[in-house]
Amino acid sequence: MKLNYGVKRALISVSDTTKLADFAQNLCDLGIDIIATGGTSRFLHAAGIPNQDVSEVTQFPEIMGGRVKTLHPKIHGAILGRRNQDAIAARQYNIEWIDLVVVNLYPFADVISKPNSSFDEAIENIDIGGPAMIRSAAKNMDWVTVVVDPNDYEKVMIELRNPQGINAITRKNLAAKAFQLTCRYDAMIHQFLSGRKDAPVDGLPPELDLAYQKKEDLRYGENPQQRAAAYFNGQTETGVLSAKQNQGKPLSFNNIVDADAAMACVREFDKPAAVIVKHANPCGVALGDTIETAFARAVAADKDSSFGGIIALNTICNEETAKKIATAFFEVVIAPEYAPMAYEIFVTKANLRVLELPKKGNESPYEYKFIEGGVLMQDKDLDKMDLEDLKIVLTKTKPSKKDLEELLFAWRVVKHIKSNAIVIAKDNQTIGLGIGQVSRVDAVDNAIRKAGDKISGAVLASDAFFPFRDSIDRIANSGIRAIIQPGGSMRDEEVIAACDEHGIAMVFTGKRCFKH
Repeated sequence: MKLNYGVKRALISVSDTTKLADFAQNLCDLGIDIIATGGTSRFLHAAGIPNQDVSEVTQFPEIMGGRVKTLHPKIHGAILGRRNQDAIAARQYNIEWIDLVVVNLYPFADVISKPNSSFDEAIENIDIGGPAMIRSAAKNMDWVTVVVDPNDYEKVMIELRNPQGINAITRKNLAAKAFQLTCRYDAMIHQFLSGRKDAPVDGLPPELDLAYQKKEDLRYGENPQQRAAAYFNGQTETGVLSAKQNQGKPLSFNNIVDADAAMACVREFDKPAAVIVKHANPCGVALGDTIETAFARAVAADKDSSFGGIIALNTICNEETAKKIATAFFEVVIAPEYAPMAYEIFVTKANLRVLELPKKGNESPYEYKFIEGGVLMQDKDLDKMDLEDLKIVLTKTKPSKKDLEELLFAWRVVKHIKSNAIVIAKDNQTIGLGIGQVSRVDAVDNAIRKAGDKISGAVLASDAFFPFRDSIDRIANSGIRAIIQPGGSMRDEEVIAACDEHGIAMVFTGKRCFKH
């Protein structure tokens, strides 16, 4: 690596013009000649900064709608050439060295994050010339400095003003940053093509490249002794990291995890719904004729557990709901919209984090679980069972239409409870939850205990089949009138017989909904 070298000629091609005018003017003041591509050249001319359009260098116009403009030997030869080995070739082909390359890429992430962006629009925003120039400059770090981040302009300018020029360590660090950018950019495109429903890719990808950029450092992780940060892939609009925070302290690691769980659950419902989450599990879920009623019922589902929880609403948080929220301590409220008066009410709760997140938008069809040395990828369980799907009834006692509606509610909630999971619900409100038990019987017992004296006339959902009739015998005489479960056990007939003995209706879904 060389310690000293001079910069005589710079190439600038950017989509993000942040801080560019001042930086380019400083380059001119140092006597550095500037080459620029079409849009960048026009920007610099408008700012009164002299520059030469790249087409003047190549003696070839931009063609094919701008797809081809820098892919030319007079550009890449000028960047890639080794000054001590390729000087003869450069003179032979009239190539003038380019010592500084300032490039950032087409805003692919911004385009695909828009809900109405088309597949063709996304493809047109895949940058080709930009990554090629960045990689060329980064590879030739002995002689060329590459800058891909406007936040590095000041650091580069300080070293340019030094008689020794930009030092080798800086060039190497900037090259590493450049390859990180192109790596992340390509991985983002890979994710997009692998994940979009209209992309011509079948099945899960044979190779997985995940592109995430740090959004922010977090105060700490799950516990104070753990460092943590939030990283965003730039491709979704419905995740918590896309939310607009209108009030409150920064989100913690646990806030983000819980808010994500709350939003996943509340999106199950079209009617006004409220979900309260503690420790990544719903503790209260309810529907209502209005959102304020739904919220009040979600709190009443388990008032003790809801204290300090995360609230998710699936419709506008109006004034009445805001008043109810403000009467108790909650960490976060997240909704698609807020009435103006709601914000005025929340001002009195300075520590309440108020997040705004649209109900719909680009959403990844996949989810990931990281393990030591690897990552697991699966399709999201986006199945929304409807009443017409609840047809497998093998018990003598048949569920009423009201039973089926409430069973469907309980089923949509149990999808979001950690396994083994049991949900007891009544009138579209959870009243007893059995969460994360290693025995299904224990999950049943816990749910019944939590439901208490409200259990009469309730329904029960199980996330997986009952392996034995013992759970049904526990449910008998509790007041539960109907059960929904996947079925598929070797002892299904035994379980059905137990329901018949106790006069309980049971519906099989044929689908399991484990959540680990």
